[in-house]
Amino acid sequence: MKFSLGQNKMFFIAIVAAVVVIILIMILLLGNIKSRAPTQTTTLQFWGVFDDREVINAVLDKYKSVNRQIRIVYKQFSYDEYEQKLIDAFASGTGPDIWMMHNTWLPKHGDKIVALPQNLQGEDGEPLFTITDFQNQFVDVAVDDLTIDGRIAALPVYIDTLALYYNKDLFNSVGLTRAPETWEEFNDAVNRLTVVDNDGNIVRSGAAIGTARNVNRSTDILMLMMLQSGVQMTNSTNTTATFTSAVDREKVGELALQYYTDFANPLKRKVYTWNDGQNYSIDDFIEGDTAMMFNYSHHIATIRDKAARFNFGIASMPQIKDAPIKVNYANYWAPTVSKSSGNAIEAWKFVLFMSSAEGAAAYLDASGRPAARRDLIEQQKRKPDIGIFAEQSLSARSWYQVDNTDIEKIFADMIDDVNFGRRSVRDALENAERQVNVLMRRARN
Repeated sequence: MKFSLGQNKMFFIAIVAAVVVIILIMILLLGNIKSRAPTQTTTLQFWGVFDDREVINAVLDKYKSVNRQIRIVYKQFSYDEYEQKLIDAFASGTGPDIWMMHNTWLPKHGDKIVALPQNLQGEDGEPLFTITDFQNQFVDVAVDDLTIDGRIAALPVYIDTLALYYNKDLFNSVGLTRAPETWEEFNDAVNRLTVVDNDGNIVRSGAAIGTARNVNRSTDILMLMMLQSGVQMTNSTNTTATFTSAVDREKVGELALQYYTDFANPLKRKVYTWNDGQNYSIDDFIEGDTAMMFNYSHHIATIRDKAARFNFGIASMPQIKDAPIKVNYANYWAPTVSKSSGNAIEAWKFVLFMSSAEGAAAYLDASGRPAARRDLIEQQKRKPDIGIFAEQSLSARSWYQVDNTDIEKIFADMIDDVNFGRRSVRDALENAERQVNVLMRRARN
């Protein structure tokens, strides 16, 4: 049979059309198969210490809603075991991708983290977060604590500071209408609130201050007093402790240590209010046996859990009279990324979200902590419980501690040396300075 020219042309067109249809069908089928293929999930391990799972889940739920391919497994440790668990895990190669780092830990654990990659970009091709963004969006102390060589080592979600807790009923009973704002006013309040019997026993303490072992965060309180007094805790290169250096020819470090320990000195009758025989400061305050204590915001919950009807107030930390600037003391934990993480980019993207306005707001609502971001501080300042702490973070300071655990012990021993008459104030401060310098030299070797 012979085909005409027209028939041949039509036959050719039909074949081409059939091939095109088959190709289109294959493309559609392959596209459908590809769309159904499961997205690979990246799992990140996240370790923390004080935040329970409910708090972290408040952030994770928001993050997972737009990052379904990321799975984050959170594990909480007790404070006593946390640091050693981290050290052991990193040594064995099983450390977490993300972990909460104390604000003083960068000097001793900086070798375990990877800084925020400077080339990490958003969809618009611009850097996701820069050091300038950090400086503009967060309080100053966070930038000071969490950057190294101009690079971001961690990003905070909160900043806590020491504040004054006071028993309103005891204040009312002695006619004190408000909390002290300066240390001079604090001295007067202590004098009016303290009750000592004829044998010299403290019946009621005006404030839990002056000793080392039975005052919660005693060393933080002393460090704050030193910073407020103008003590330069280290030299400009953070290689030498300088507690004993004079400021305007005054030995301000000695003055701060003397002032702190005077509250536990029976010979200082106008301010003597505490000694090593008192109960632990938080317990004594809750039981109504001491009128004031200094502590961080998380103890609001501690007090209310133990004494729901206890009538207490929170006020700003006392400052030196007529000081040109306020100085408060920072204490906080911030998420960072492990150098050993195989998913450092994804880990940093989560840390960026957690510290963003959206992520941090979710965290703060769940935890009740004070903000580290300037925009969220403005919102929190009006809140009755947390507002004091939020506002204080703007003037919070810290200092370079080569090993915070060892330094805390050195400062506690320094307080004891004075209180038990083992050393003079000057000798105790010089001895503490020497010991911290030994730590610094050891860290450099």
